[in-house]
Amino acid sequence: MSKDEALKKLHKKWLQECTCRLRYSSTQGVPGDGNANAQIVFIGEAPGAKEDKDGRTFVGSAGKFLSEMLESIKMKRDDVYITNIVKYRPPENRDPTSKEISDCAKWLEEEIKLIDPALIVFLGRHSMNHFFPEEKISEAHGVLITGNHFGRVRNFLPLYHPAAALYNGSLREVLKEDFKKIPRLLNGLE
Repeated sequence: MSKDEALKKLHKKWLQECTCRLRYSSTQGVPGDGNANAQIVFIGEAPGAKEDKDGRTFVGSAGKFLSEMLESIKMKRDDVYITNIVKYRPPENRDPTSKEISDCAKWLEEEIKLIDPALIVFLGRHSMNHFFPEEKISEAHGVLITGNHFGRVRNFLPLYHPAAALYNGSLREVLKEDFKKIPRLLNGLE
C-alpha cells in the first residue's frame, strides 16, 4: 500500500472513530492535506469557517498567505503536508480546549508517523505548545527545536500563525523572514 493510500485509510478511520465533541458542532472533520511523502509537515491550530465548509486545511485568507510564503521559497502546497492539532472547527473560532486537542492527538500522531517528515513546522503557539508546553512563540519563533516525539528525535520550527500575521502587520515581516529559514534548515537536515 502506498503512503497516499495509507493516509486516506487513516483519515477514513479517524473520521469515524475520533471522539472529539467538536464533531457535533462542526460541518465536517478536516483531515490533513498534501503530499504523503513530504519532507515538511505544517501543523496549525484548527479549521476555520472556510475549512469547515470546504473540508480542506488552510483554504481561507491564512491559507492564501501560507501559499504565498511557500512560493517565496520556491515550494507549492503539493510539496508539503498541512494539518491541524484539532480536526474540527471550534465554535466562533475560539481556541481549542485541552480536551479537544487530546481527543485529536492520536490522529495527528498517526499522520506524523506515516509521513515521517524531516521537519515539522508549527504554525502558531497552539500547535507548538501541544509538543512543547513551556515554550513561548515570541521567543521560539524561527528557532529549530529538537525533541523526542513519536518514537524518535524530530526537528521542529515554530512560526507565528499566518492569521496572526494578517491581523498584526508587524508580525507579517517576522513571519516572512522566519519562513526563509526553511530551505536552509531542510538542507541541513537531509
